[in-house]
Amino acid sequence: MKDQKDARTGLPIVSLYGKSKKPSAAQLADVDVLVFDIQDVGVRFYTYISTLHYVMEAAAEQQKKVVVLDRPNPNGFYVDGPVLDTAFRSFVGMHPVPLVHGMTIGEYARMINGEGWLKGARRCDLTVVECAGYEHGQFYSLPVRPSPNLPNMSAVYLYPSLGLFEGTIVSVGRGTDQPFQCIGYPGNPVGAFAFTPKSMPGAQEPPHLGRACTGLDLRDYGAFQSRMDRRINLQWLMGLYQEAPNKAGYFNSFFDKLAGGKDLRERIARGETEEVIRAAWQPGIETFLRVRSKYLLYPDFKAR
Repeated sequence: MKDQKDARTGLPIVSLYGKSKKPSAAQLADVDVLVFDIQDVGVRFYTYISTLHYVMEAAAEQQKKVVVLDRPNPNGFYVDGPVLDTAFRSFVGMHPVPLVHGMTIGEYARMINGEGWLKGARRCDLTVVECAGYEHGQFYSLPVRPSPNLPNMSAVYLYPSLGLFEGTIVSVGRGTDQPFQCIGYPGNPVGAFAFTPKSMPGAQEPPHLGRACTGLDLRDYGAFQSRMDRRINLQWLMGLYQEAPNKAGYFNSFFDKLAGGKDLRERIARGETEEVIRAAWQPGIETFLRVRSKYLLYPDFKAR
């Protein structure tokens, strides 16, 4: 999105996605209160929480108030995945949290403030308007899609697992009518599902544009089973790597940023089992859960 003007009021619309991710002092000069009202999906590399960080940081620097209108987290019923190594901090992962953090955007804002994660350990003047009747154990169906490539709940539930593929040769269906509901690439020996990415709104130049991909159709799995699993699926990531004709080209440089470090990639390349990989995550997850508990506003899910 580019900066523009609102057609009805003539007020400026400032994009915070692209070159400029943080509001400037000039942009906030006539602002008294920043209202953050965006539907998050509870995954570390979904960049709405990175935008939240920069909005809070700018507000703290300019002594402006931030009001977060909280919303349910559709993936708020579990916590899973590797905790970010802060040496790999980027816009797709700014904080030492697991890949799936199990917090609402309001709870997350409280954690950013409380843990001193803003530059200079500043704290912004923060108010969270809480949801009524929400609990983390609920399965909440979004009434409006949060972004063009998450068009339905199947995609939302699959996103924590399939997002990692964007650091590989594998397409996640961008440029098709089922983004984040299928996986494949040209020459993939796994699966018989076929799709060909094309240019469309929200996916102007998708991976493997115009090339026939083969792989797996995960729509039905995403709609129900992924919700029941309550953890990210590693079998697809590991299985496609194991069967890849060119293992050296399977991962790209973006993968470590998405995964929050090099550990997951290296363990998969070494052929470690899923059980060993998951066990390596547990100390970090347990530490995070203790931190997380300080900032929850709603009854938590029950541990399995």
